[in-house]
Amino acid sequence: MGKLLIVGTLAFDAIESPFGKTDRILGGAATFIGLAAAQFDVQSAIVSVVGDDFPDSYLDILKKKNIDLSGVEIVNGGKTFFWRAKYMNDLNVRETLVTELNTLASFDPKVPEEFKTTDVVMLGNLHPSIQMSVIEQLKTRPKLIILDTMNYWMEHTWDELIAVLRHIDVLTLNDEEARQLTGEYSLVRAAEQIQKMGPKYVVIKKGEHGALLFHRSNIFFAPALPLEEVFDPTGAGDTFAGGFAGYLAATTNRSFENLKNAVIHGSNLASFCVEKFGTERMVNLEREEVARRLEQFKELTQFNIEIE
Repeated sequence: MGKLLIVGTLAFDAIESPFGKTDRILGGAATFIGLAAAQFDVQSAIVSVVGDDFPDSYLDILKKKNIDLSGVEIVNGGKTFFWRAKYMNDLNVRETLVTELNTLASFDPKVPEEFKTTDVVMLGNLHPSIQMSVIEQLKTRPKLIILDTMNYWMEHTWDELIAVLRHIDVLTLNDEEARQLTGEYSLVRAAEQIQKMGPKYVVIKKGEHGALLFHRSNIFFAPALPLEEVFDPTGAGDTFAGGFAGYLAATTNRSFENLKNAVIHGSNLASFCVEKFGTERMVNLEREEVARRLEQFKELTQFNIEIE
């Protein structure tokens, strides 16, 4: 069984969309990544921080998915990271209303001893100095280090971000972020520039328009599955990352062909995440449902064509 180390936020989210509104519910990048990775036969652990206001029932959800939480620090008297946002009629557009870092502001990650040797590391969207700290705590080089980032770190921590990119294998980011990081409008050229910064592979997420995988001159595109209902896009990108990392931790093949499979698995799981608010859909997701939807992906993308 492969080992996966997940570093990211455990959080409270409050979401409003055209389809409804929630109060504080379970959220955070590490939560979505962990729930998605739990669909595979992996031994996973989360490194994160919460306040003592974080309910035991939320921790139990993750424990029931066989996720090791020994790397989760609980700060007595502290408050958990909180994020409130509103989605517009076009769910690709949202407004962040509240961001409270709370305990995350002074987060000093501690990797559990058992996971200082691991197959795959998934570094969720955090300050690059935190991501680097985790890499430095590892006893051996993992088979893959995957990192997710966003425009905020490009704007405020450029030097630290560029430094950590030299140590990773896979960078995941969206199309807008890829353009900002490189100054290239063409995503093909952007991916070429990013690979020169250190990552061997680049995954560019395009939301409802799918995802692109780049490695040297190789390019692969995976569509997003068309859905009848989308309630809440929150966590879809992290769910994609969890499916991607979980599949790669469960397999030993690090070839471009197998990373293509990982992209499909990530896209497949992300399609479930958006069907309910927050983590609700992922918490109750069964592997049989995942397998059936993979068949839909197969029918969507496979075709025979004669080339003369």
